[in-house]
Amino acid sequence: MGDLRKHKTPAAALIIGLVIACASWGQTSDEIANPDPTEWLSYGRDYQEQRYSPLAQIKTDNVQDLGLAWFMDTDSNRGLEATPLVADGVMYVSGSWSVVYALDAKTGERLWSFDPEVDKAYGKRACCDVVNRGVALYDDKVIFGTLDGRLIALDKATGAIVWSVSTIAGEQGSYSITGAPRAANGFVYIGNGGAEYGVRGFVSAYSVATGELVWRFYTVPGNPELGFENDAMKVAAQTWTGEWWSLGGGGTVWDSIVYDQEFDQVLIGVGNGSPWNRRVRSPEGGDNLYLSSVVALDAVTGEYRWHFQETPGDSWDYTATQHIMLADMEIDGLTRKVLWHAPKNGFFFIIDRASGELISAEPYVKVTWATGYDPVTKRPIETDNADYSQGPQLQWPSPMGGHNWQPMAHHPDTGLVYIPIHEMAYQYADEPAYRVNPRHWNTAVETDQGGFNNALLMEALQARAGQGYLLAWDPVTQSERWRIPLPTIWNGGVLATAGGLVIQGNSAAELAIYDAASGAKLWSYDTQERIVAPPVAYSIDGEQYIAVAVSWGGAVALAGGIPPGPKPERARIMAFKLGAGAVLPPLPEARALTQPPEPWTQDAQVLDQGRTLYMDFCLPCHGNGVVGNGSVPDLRHLPSGFYEAWDAIVLDGALVKAGMVGFSDVLSPDDSAAIKAYVLTRAQQDWELSQQASWWVATKKWFYDKVAVVLLWLAELAS
Repeated sequence: MGDLRKHKTPAAALIIGLVIACASWGQTSDEIANPDPTEWLSYGRDYQEQRYSPLAQIKTDNVQDLGLAWFMDTDSNRGLEATPLVADGVMYVSGSWSVVYALDAKTGERLWSFDPEVDKAYGKRACCDVVNRGVALYDDKVIFGTLDGRLIALDKATGAIVWSVSTIAGEQGSYSITGAPRAANGFVYIGNGGAEYGVRGFVSAYSVATGELVWRFYTVPGNPELGFENDAMKVAAQTWTGEWWSLGGGGTVWDSIVYDQEFDQVLIGVGNGSPWNRRVRSPEGGDNLYLSSVVALDAVTGEYRWHFQETPGDSWDYTATQHIMLADMEIDGLTRKVLWHAPKNGFFFIIDRASGELISAEPYVKVTWATGYDPVTKRPIETDNADYSQGPQLQWPSPMGGHNWQPMAHHPDTGLVYIPIHEMAYQYADEPAYRVNPRHWNTAVETDQGGFNNALLMEALQARAGQGYLLAWDPVTQSERWRIPLPTIWNGGVLATAGGLVIQGNSAAELAIYDAASGAKLWSYDTQERIVAPPVAYSIDGEQYIAVAVSWGGAVALAGGIPPGPKPERARIMAFKLGAGAVLPPLPEARALTQPPEPWTQDAQVLDQGRTLYMDFCLPCHGNGVVGNGSVPDLRHLPSGFYEAWDAIVLDGALVKAGMVGFSDVLSPDDSAAIKAYVLTRAQQDWELSQQASWWVATKKWFYDKVAVVLLWLAELAS
């Protein structure tokens, strides 16, 4: 069952917890399906996953009176993506490194916390930060997954461990868990991440009572010589070629697990292939089932029911792991039970939940890889842009997708679905001389998007290359109603409430509230740190609260190359209510830059090699252009001792306990030296810029912004 890991329970909080335990027997499927309006019991609030709260105390005509009620600092400064759950006056929320907190939902007082003590070296195995998207509540337990692949159940009142199991024992490859589990009818369902690290995806069901594995469904077939687990895998194998199993195959279910109570089925969104490039993993083509598909499974047995593959033969990282909503729609005079899905590939899908039949698919963002879906074959009609086998192709959406993991919301009064979208291009190209790097990032796609030896121009290009929006989408007409531009492509999930509101945090470090009908901004609050997590609503003692986890995290937050500026020392949970007036402490003062060492060489060939290696191995954590996000060290601004110990850190793993593992298995001393030269060159450029007059820097930024617009226009014209 696993060992008891560190948890903290103040004595007073323990008494409160025991009182709560006596007052409640815990959550059941019926309670989650029909939750009390004052509570938020599951990831999407209920099994419909529409993220709509019927609370209306906070509404369009009084939202200006909203203020900060309380905040709670977590134990880390890393990203937060979790949806807080609220039951019986207690909030349960997970933080970075899979730590779980129980808080008094009225005051923010910490009742208990539990640290599963994930080995920090495991952070390298997570493609997209050491985040966790939340917990599940069921019976008297709080259940969550850990970055290192465990599923743990805690006593809801005390935080004491009840059971712990490894979900990845016996499996090959570097798996992780960042997604929130779902619980129903005595089962808890969980998937995993790791497609870029050569794994074979699956989703599992465990007993809530004991932690015993009940069933497991693999999403891609294994080695045919070892036999197939079921007929679904036998059918899927016919759509693969070569020795795909030696590369894992991918198809991880790293998010988007939905329990469909009306059909007693589990709907899963399946991820990308391993590696991304189909010509490497399946050299003679094929659809590669069940990659980039929505799959329906019997909730009790795990048996396959149906699937719809949204991106056959995916070569672009167009996962189908994005948020799935359940709904009823009147179509041709009949009420049909459907799902709504806005995955990475840029199309909004309406799919029949009983049969898996595609009803409709229309682009909700700019799409150039396909013109639509054939009404007869139900397959995408691909364009020439989709094929990069004969040379690089500029394509929309990028691997970040038109919509990523951040949840969307539905408002029944407006009928609209509110989606946090982004429009961004990516130049897909075969990676030259690709070779498999076990336990490291593998895509077989060129990650270096090209660059210039000019920091301001690169900053301008990154800012202009993509745009984020809050999109109001009408699923009945499959058309856009309105959209609101946001500062960058990476913003928060969405909440809708009966007060006529749509609520979203964003990359401008603000929590913003909009009119659900018109999109007019009604209120905003400076949260001091950017937000990607989705808000929730709950009520205690007749007062409605809006709560959100605040700390910028995830793939774009780490790799986006956006200067962080001053930020709080710890990630936070924040709650708001009418008439409240709590105040955040001031931000710490920005640290003064010190002059970095001179690069050991200015040889263009060495610097080019260093840039390429940096992009392949360092960018996912330390940022594009060596611009960190503040939660992971910015390599341009290290104390001199770190540069002196460069090889010991980069090759030998001297800082492994801090999460910086060694790369000696894939990098040589010459490789390490080239990366160091590139990093020091970028550090020197940043230092020189900091010494120039602010008016001159502003003038140059204005100029390079105009250059970036022209360069991007030319690139799009060429495509």
